[in-house]
Amino acid sequence: MDEAGLLAALPVLAFQAVLVLARLGAAVMLLPGLGEQEVPGPIRVGLGLGLVLLLMPVLAPGLPAAPDTVGEATRLIALEVVVGLWLGGLARLVTMAMAVAGQAVALLLGLAQALVPDPELGGQGTATSRLFSLAAAVVVLSSGLYAIPLRALVESYAVLPVGEPFPAGAGAEAMAGAAAESLALALRLAAPFVLAAVVINVALGLLTRIAPQVQVYFIAVPGQVLAGLALLAMVMPALFGAFAEAARDAFLTLPGLR
Repeated sequence: MDEAGLLAALPVLAFQAVLVLARLGAAVMLLPGLGEQEVPGPIRVGLGLGLVLLLMPVLAPGLPAAPDTVGEATRLIALEVVVGLWLGGLARLVTMAMAVAGQAVALLLGLAQALVPDPELGGQGTATSRLFSLAAAVVVLSSGLYAIPLRALVESYAVLPVGEPFPAGAGAEAMAGAAAESLALALRLAAPFVLAAVVINVALGLLTRIAPQVQVYFIAVPGQVLAGLALLAMVMPALFGAFAEAARDAFLTLPGLR
């Protein structure tokens, strides 16, 4: 292509790059591992721009040309942002199960009063919830699971071509299903601590009936915390392994990979 042809095609290429950035950039802001709040915004923007440069030669033939009206251009860009946020949100719900499980563990261990800033759940969260959130990001990045949502994002152009109306009904149903699966995963991860809390409280109840003169409260609080932390140390490797397996299965069901 000569210089004149390149200059003539430049507006079309620029608009197509904006379309690709709208979907990829919106998704990268939410994708597990890559879109964590701990990752600075400029780095996430740089990741989105890098993906655009990498994928433009592949995606350009299937992208529409620049429309003649501003309204149509705005509609196309807005649709791409919605699709990107939807895909990124589906993947993000999987890792949020770890934060919810950590919140439940803190309540069961008696650590709910120790609050720390938690960007994953917003506002103040418990220490175990924050620990589990960071551990989920580490697991996703260290195991290479982050590549599965990225592949789903690239292949989503075959399922949701640029310019096609967004299937709001199916999209809402997919989000609801992903949220239900995330909650179910959180409950499975917290199951050992639920069982331990039941056993401890039943034992304390029996102790109260057998020896009413014993100050059960002063025994229960430190004992529950120590027992819970010991259980957490024992089950943490298995818990992270179960999360990695569940996250992989969930990522493989993302639109574009089914």
